[in-house]
Order: sequence, then structure tokens, then C-alpha cells
Amino acid sequence: MSPLIVYSRQGCHLCEVMIEELLPITRGQIEVEVRDIDSREDWRERYDVRVPVLAYEDEEICHYQLDRSALAELLKRLESAA
Repeated sequence: MSPLIVYSRQGCHLCEVMIEELLPITRGQIEVEVRDIDSREDWRERYDVRVPVLAYEDEEICHYQLDRSALAELLKRLESAA
């Protein structure tokens, strides 16, 4: 299963909050990978001021704040597909 991706940047308070909220919910269900958008030009161009962005594969789940209902829907969908 692909991991959830958090597109983030260092020093971003909203990014820290999203990650802190996300990890307890996803623990044991799916891996979470945090990507610093400033480490790659294509990520910086795509996400720049919209961080944090939570994505699964090519699907954006939410940005700025964790959308718990969208995350729950994704996790349910992935569970039923397994």
C-alpha cells in the first residue's frame, strides 16, 4: 500500500499541527511520509503557499488543516479494497 504523503515545509506551524493530528489516527493502518517541498523545485512550484497538503498517490485529500472525515473516508476505502 502506498503511504499517505504530507507535503510540508520547515517552520510551518500548520504543517506541524497536521502531522501531530494525523499520526495517532493512522498509526498501525498506513505509513505517513513527510516531504519538504523546498527540497524539490517541482513540489515547491506545485504546493508553495498551500502547505500542508495531505495526499494519497495522486489524490489530494486536504490542505491547510486535517479533514478528518475525508481521511476516514480514504482509510475506509483502502480497507475495503484490501
